[in-house]
Amino acid sequence: MNPQAEVIAAVLSADHDKLAALLAEDATLASARDEKGVSAIMHALYQRRTDSVKQLLTANPPLDIFEACALGRTERVTELLKSDPSLAQAWSSDGFTALHFACFFAQDTTGFLLLEHGADPAAVARNPMQVMPLHSAASARNVALGKALLEHGAPVNARQAMVWTPIHAAAQNSDQAMAELLLKHGADPRTTNDEGVSAVDLAKKGGHEDMVALLAR
Repeated sequence: MNPQAEVIAAVLSADHDKLAALLAEDATLASARDEKGVSAIMHALYQRRTDSVKQLLTANPPLDIFEACALGRTERVTELLKSDPSLAQAWSSDGFTALHFACFFAQDTTGFLLLEHGADPAAVARNPMQVMPLHSAASARNVALGKALLEHGAPVNARQAMVWTPIHAAAQNSDQAMAELLLKHGADPRTTNDEGVSAVDLAKKGGHEDMVALLAR
């Protein structure tokens, strides 16, 4: 196994000792990527490996636009956008935009900056998930970015894989504030997914009586 693959494996297995040893031998491995181009930092973030993220960042790797947005490093994002404004519309190797990451990881300030620089609020992920940034914001219970996305034209009833809409996520999370925001912008709580389940159904299944009452108005 080559050193970059070893770093990825150490992150995925939460082997902090192995990761520390690899980085001690070669600090540039903090920028390791897998065969698809996904970085060790992004893998650590996806897996919620906070300790691994800290280990990798201690080596001070040059963050790309996707890593910087996921981490909320707004100064770095500003620097990158100044150098190359097209990065606001760039796609990661696994099919997301920087705005997807800012929304999913609840990095409000970074998300606002991306929108100001022309990031597409209706970008559909180029992978089987087919999420838009609003799906990511709803999943992360990020009302502030959800509001900004809708104000920038994000479709409130956007459908991701299996016809899940943002209000499905709000109902499943019993996120009253997100549900109210989506309803205000015209979300349909009775839209069903591929399994015939609506947001109202999800709220009922979860025993979220207040959410049921809100969605059933």
